[in-house]
Amino acid sequence: MYGDAATVRKILTELGNTWAIVGLSSNQQRAAYGVAGILQRYGKRVIPVHPKAESVHGEQGYPILSAIPFEVDVVDVFVNSDLAGPVADEAVTIGAKAVWFQLGVIDPEAYDRTRAAGLTMVMDRCPAIEIPRLG
Repeated sequence: MYGDAATVRKILTELGNTWAIVGLSSNQQRAAYGVAGILQRYGKRVIPVHPKAESVHGEQGYPILSAIPFEVDVVDVFVNSDLAGPVADEAVTIGAKAVWFQLGVIDPEAYDRTRAAGLTMVMDRCPAIEIPRLG
């Protein structure tokens, strides 16, 4: 319902290669770290967004989305569902083209707001699972 195949394909292939990954830190045990590495292997630039603003996978980190000094195409959200809505709202504010809520990150109201603002969005999906399926 929140991530049909056509929308997933559009985000992964048409909307740009700069992905801000909210919740990405240098902790290699976290899912965000592995997903970011996979996205890089598929040609995506991954920008860490985390309060610690650590550099990860060779990219400078930023504490919040609005601190990134260049255009972001996709905001990939690895935070708890109760924190995800404000991140989606910030993605709208910074002019991102799409928002991707990871597996288990669900906020129907944020989905509706983000779509109403004109952004493409999927929710409760993982790009590291979806991107190899593109063929």
